[in-house]
Amino acid sequence: MSGNNSGPWGGGGGGRNNGDDRNKGNEGDRNNGKRPGNDGPQVPEIDELMNKGREQLRVLMGGGGGGGNRSGDSNPAPEIGKGAVALGLIAAVGLWAFASIYTVKPEEKSVELFLGEYSSTGEPGLNFAPWPVVTYQKFAVTREQTVDIGVAGRGSEAGLMLTGDENIVDIDFQVVWNINDPSQFLFNLRDPGLTIAAVSESAMREIIAQSELAPILNRDRASIADRLQDLIQSTLDSYNSGVNIVRVNFDRADPPESVIDAFRDVQAAEQERDRLQKEADAYANAALAQARGEAAQVLEIAEGYRARVVNEAEGEASRFTAVLTEYQKAPEVTRRRLYLETMEEVLGNVDKIILDSDAGGAGQGVVPYLPLNELRRNSTGGSN
Repeated sequence: MSGNNSGPWGGGGGGRNNGDDRNKGNEGDRNNGKRPGNDGPQVPEIDELMNKGREQLRVLMGGGGGGGNRSGDSNPAPEIGKGAVALGLIAAVGLWAFASIYTVKPEEKSVELFLGEYSSTGEPGLNFAPWPVVTYQKFAVTREQTVDIGVAGRGSEAGLMLTGDENIVDIDFQVVWNINDPSQFLFNLRDPGLTIAAVSESAMREIIAQSELAPILNRDRASIADRLQDLIQSTLDSYNSGVNIVRVNFDRADPPESVIDAFRDVQAAEQERDRLQKEADAYANAALAQARGEAAQVLEIAEGYRARVVNEAEGEASRFTAVLTEYQKAPEVTRRRLYLETMEEVLGNVDKIILDSDAGGAGQGVVPYLPLNELRRNSTGGSN
C-alpha cells in the first residue's frame, strides 16, 4: 500500500509510511479528537462517524480489524478487544434474562405463550419465559369481581322477569366471580364480563319461570340464589371459561314499579286476611278444646254415676240374697229383725213422743211443757 502524505484531518503527514498510520490514530486519540493545529474542540465529521460504526459492526460480526484501509480510505479501522466483545455479550445476555425472568405475585398466575400458543401456567414466584419466543400474561386469580344484573334502575329490562304463574317481578342480583383457570379464561372468553352477565341473566330467567311470585318475594330467595349459582357455574364450565362463581347476592325482588303500590295494598289485605284467619282458628281451637273438656267431664260423671248405681244395685242384691239365706234358716227371727230395722230407719229422723198407754190411761201422768226447742228452731229459720 502506498504511503499517505496527508493526516487524518487534512494536515501534513511528512513522508510517513503505512506502518505509521496506527501511530497517527493513537496520536489522534491522545489529542482527544482535536484537529492538529487547532486549540478548541471540533465535532467529528459524519463520514468518520459512519466509518467507525461500520468498522465496529464488522468486528462484532467476526470480521476482525485489519491493519489496512478499504477503498483507499486513509483512516485506520479501530480495533475492539476481546474484553469489549465479552462485555457486550454479557450485557446482551443480561438484557435477555431481564426480559425473560418475571415474578408472579401470590394472588396471581401467569399464562406462558410459545409463539402465541399456550405453553404452560406460571405459579407464584420467579418464572422463566425465554423472550421473544415465549411471552406471558399475568392474571389476578384470587381477586373477586362482580357483575350486577337489574341494578341500572327501577323498571330495568334486565331485571324484569316472568314468573311461572304469569306475573312480572323486578329482580336485582349480583354475581361474584374470580378466575379459576387462566389459560381457559384467556383463550375461551372474548368478553368475560359480558359473557357472565348474559349467562347469569339467562339462568335467573329460567329459574324464575319455574317459580311462583309469592315464594320469590317471601321465603325462597336463599334457595333461588343457591340454584342460580349452580346453574351459572355448570353453564360456564360447559364453555371451558376458567371462571369460578364465588357467590350470588340476591338483593331485591319486587313487583314492577308501575304496579308496586297496588301490589302492596294486595299484600296488606292478604296479611290482614291471614291475621283474621289465625285469630278465628285460635278461637275455634279454644272453643273446641273447651267443648271437648266439658264433654269428657260429662262422660266421666255419667260413668261414675253408672258405676255407683251398678255397685249399689249389686250390693242390694247381695244383701237381699244374704237376708234370704238367713230368712230361710230362721223365718220368724229374720222377720222380726227386718221389721225393727225398717222402723228404725223410718222413725230415726222423726221428732216423736212415746206414751205408755198402760200407765193410768192414755195421756195421764204427762206433764205439759213449753216446746222451747221448736220455738228456737222456728226463730232460727225465720232469721235465715
